[in-house]
Amino acid sequence: MASADLLLHPVRLRVVQAFLGDRVLTTADLRAELPDVPAATLYRHVGVLADAGVLAVVGERKVRGAAERSYRLVPSAASVGPEEAAGLSPEEHRRAFSTFVAGLLADFDRYLDRSGGEPDPARDGVGYRHVALWQTDEEFTAFLGELRALLSARMAAGPGEGRRRRMVSTVLLPGD
Repeated sequence: MASADLLLHPVRLRVVQAFLGDRVLTTADLRAELPDVPAATLYRHVGVLADAGVLAVVGERKVRGAAERSYRLVPSAASVGPEEAAGLSPEEHRRAFSTFVAGLLADFDRYLDRSGGEPDPARDGVGYRHVALWQTDEEFTAFLGELRALLSARMAAGPGEGRRRRMVSTVLLPGD
């Protein structure tokens, strides 16, 4: 299990997010996906994540005399556990949530930039919504179980013909 300090660095969080969906990437692939991150910074953070066991080397080949490694995310190591999250101070939670929201904003900006100035959210399956649910604690616990089961089933279908990686983010907050 990774620590909050390890995962909540903005560059490392973006690197981890790039691997979501059972992807295998090289540092060259990452540079293409994160062109705004200087190469030396990217290599340093990939090294930190690999040393921490968050990224696993799954392949290596020679490219112009240098070793190019392929990495895969180790899902069990790429999250902050409930115990550690419970021990975070309010300021650490603010920092974690701010990092999460900043990542969402950056992802949305990249989507808009890729659209060539003509985004079509309906066509692209892009949406954002805020809803309120009126539920007892028991009903909400059941809802969370159903949501986890639904997401787990959908996440089990990996890359394939005609499939496009889609990012789903959730935020659950009390409304009062």
